Amino acid sequence: MNNKFDDTCVIMGIDPGTNIMGFGIIKVEKKEMKLIDMIEYKLPKSDDHNIKLSKIFKKTNELIKIHKPNYISIESPFFGKNVQSMLKLGRAQGVSIAAALNSKIPITEYSPKKIKMAITGNGNSSKEQVAKMLKSMLEIKELPKNLDSTDGLAAAVCHFFNFQNEKQKKKYSDWSSFIDKNPNKIA
Repeated sequence: MNNKFDDTCVIMGIDPGTNIMGFGIIKVEKKEMKLIDMIEYKLPKSDDHNIKLSKIFKKTNELIKIHKPNYISIESPFFGKNVQSMLKLGRAQGVSIAAALNSKIPITEYSPKKIKMAITGNGNSSKEQVAKMLKSMLEIKELPKNLDSTDGLAAAVCHFFNFQNEKQKKKYSDWSSFIDKNPNKIA
């Protein structure tokens, strides 16, 4: 799969978690975003972490089959003080990544700060600020009780914005490539 947005594509964003997973899906048509779905997947309370990982893999695969995303973006775990929690969160993220790779979908990882910066312009924004900005951007009627799905949605929107910025940056290897790509600038 090429690494450019066509006229129409679907981006799935994932906020990994071991209690609640957040998924947000947008459709991009002619450089315009449209909300497709937001899902908060509550995992069963279980002492067996492997059962949760299996359910995360199955749910991610199910959503991939339903929405057929062209791209997946995922929030990377932030570094916390509890090492065990970080390990579990990293495994949840890894299982989601494996589901995407299993379906041969390109996946991009973004830090929480980068996602917040893309949505609000401030890398230290709260979950609530991000959710309110998404509500305005995508004309969401009502925000969910938990904000895990808006975090997943933020990852998808971040990927769209970052890709658009990369496309706008023109890259040249030398003067002749600049001239080839900009013949109207030659006097």
